[in-house]
Amino acid sequence: MRHPSRPTLAVALAALLLAAPAGAQIRNAPAPRALEFAAYIFAASNVCGYRIGTEAFEALLAKQNARPEDVAPRGPFGNRVQTMFALMSNQMALHREQACLAVAGEYGPEGNVAKNVLLPAQSPAEPPASGAAQPPADAPKPAQ
Repeated sequence: MRHPSRPTLAVALAALLLAAPAGAQIRNAPAPRALEFAAYIFAASNVCGYRIGTEAFEALLAKQNARPEDVAPRGPFGNRVQTMFALMSNQMALHREQACLAVAGEYGPEGNVAKNVLLPAQSPAEPPASGAAQPPADAPKPAQ
């Protein structure tokens, strides 16, 4: 016999569904491969000094059911990406020249996997791309 004060499973599920925001979208987590891809691109940018081609990067993430917000440091999967990023950066740094050539061949302007995901670093004489955030003039310069 059921206790009269306990809600049934159906009532509990209905309450949970009603409590969810109307605009909430349920979606699956990105595939582990998408997280590895993001960490790889971030590591290549860090170690080799490449700029990330935002449009090409976001398009490849979208093909893998991921969004930039997912792989951002404060995103839902940011901790996983940061862990992989640290490991990949350390490994790339050990063999910097070969790693940078390999990643440029895969994702550079003439990449054989995808083009323009990684772009050459800007020279100091080049003005930053329009819309790019610029540090304030009184900001400390990074150590070299």
